[in-house]
Amino acid sequence: MPSRRPVPPPELRKTTTPCWADLSLRCKPLKHVAFKIHTDALSSPKRREDPAPPGDAPDLTGLLSDEILIRILSHLPPPLRESSGLVCKRWLRLLDQLRRSLSLLDWSFLDSPSRRLVVRFPELTDVDLVPASISPPVIPSGILLNRGPVSVRLDSEFETPNGALPWGFITECRFLPSKVVDRGLEILSRGCPTLRKLSLVAVASELGLMKVANECPTLQEVDLHRCTDTSLRSISAFRNLQILKLIGSMEGLYDGPGVSDIGLTILAHGCKRLVKLELCGCEGSYDGIGAIGRCCLMLEELTICEHRMDAGWMAGLSFCGNLKTLRLQGCRRIDLDPGPIEHLGSCPTIEGLHLQRCQLRDKRSMNALFIVCEAVKEMVFQDCWGLDNEMFGIAIICRYYIDKHVL
Repeated sequence: MPSRRPVPPPELRKTTTPCWADLSLRCKPLKHVAFKIHTDALSSPKRREDPAPPGDAPDLTGLLSDEILIRILSHLPPPLRESSGLVCKRWLRLLDQLRRSLSLLDWSFLDSPSRRLVVRFPELTDVDLVPASISPPVIPSGILLNRGPVSVRLDSEFETPNGALPWGFITECRFLPSKVVDRGLEILSRGCPTLRKLSLVAVASELGLMKVANECPTLQEVDLHRCTDTSLRSISAFRNLQILKLIGSMEGLYDGPGVSDIGLTILAHGCKRLVKLELCGCEGSYDGIGAIGRCCLMLEELTICEHRMDAGWMAGLSFCGNLKTLRLQGCRRIDLDPGPIEHLGSCPTIEGLHLQRCQLRDKRSMNALFIVCEAVKEMVFQDCWGLDNEMFGIAIICRYYIDKHVL
C-alpha cells in the first residue's frame, strides 16, 4: 500500500493571510460590479446627462412655423442674415423669401427650365437686369471696366487694329437678342408681380415692356439704359410710374440713337404722374423740356446728366410749375446759347440748385441759369470747374438766395 503522509492536527496547521489574487478568484469579477454601478447611475432620477454631440442636438426651430421663423429672421442685422442661410436648407429657403433686391449677373439664372430666380426669390421688389443683359466676351481679357453702376468684362481683342481704343466698347451686337430679353421679362413679371423698381436695357421689344406693365401694377421706378425714342412708346403702359431714369448713351461703354424731342414728347404725354425724372446722355431742346413741364404737373425733381441738349433748352424750365430741385451733373456746357434774357422766363418754385462735375466757365449761360432759378434758396457746387469770385457775384440775381455749399 502506498504510504500516506500524516495529516497534522488542526492546531498545528499554518494559517496564511488571503491575498488579492485569492479574493479575485473567490468573489465576483470586478467588471460586473463596475457595470452594476454604472447601470444604477443611469437609472437614478437625479442623474446628470452628458452634453449631446452637436450633430445629434435636436432642432428646436422645427417646432416653429414658417411664418414665426420668418418674423424672427427678419429682425437679424443684414450681415448675420446673409450667413444664416448656411445653417440648413429650411433657413435658406425662408431667407430667400426675405430678399427684396437683386442684381442679376447671369441671364441663365432667370431664363432656364428651372427658373431659379423667381422660384428662390418670389418676393423681389428691386431687380437690376443690366449686367446680365450684356453678352459675355468670347475670350475674356481679365479686365473689368466700371462706368457708374455698370461693370463690363472686356474681350481680349477690344483694341482696334491701329492700337487705339474705340469710343464705345459695347456695340449693339454685344447685348442679348431682343427675343431672349422679352422671354426673361415675361418670366420675371409673372414670378415677381410685386416689383417696384426695374433696371433694364431697351433692347426689349414693345411687347416685352407691355407684359411687364400688365403683370406688375405696383411698378413705380424704371431705369432704362440705351433708351431711344421708339422704346418710349410703351412707357405709357406703366400706370403708376413715378420715378424714371433714361440713359441714352454712356460714354466709354455704349452709344445709341439717344432720346430727342420726339421721345421727350412721348414721355410727357404718357407719364403724367412723374415725380422724379433723370435724363442721362439725352438730346433735346426747348420743345422737349417744355412738353415735360406742361404735361408732368407733379414733377418735383429734374436731373440732367451729361446732356447733349440743343441751344436754348433752358427756357423750357419755366413751364415746370411744380419743380423743387434741379440737378446738373457732368455737363461740359450748361447752354450754348440761352437766348435773350427777356425770353427766358423763370421757375419760381425751384428751391434747390445742385451742380456736380460741371464746366462753369461760360458766364452767359450761368447768368441765364440764375435768372431761371431766381427763387432758389440753396446752391450746391461739387467738383465743378471755372468757379471764381465773379461767378459767385452773379448769384446775387437770386432773390431768396440763402445758403451755399462748395464741395
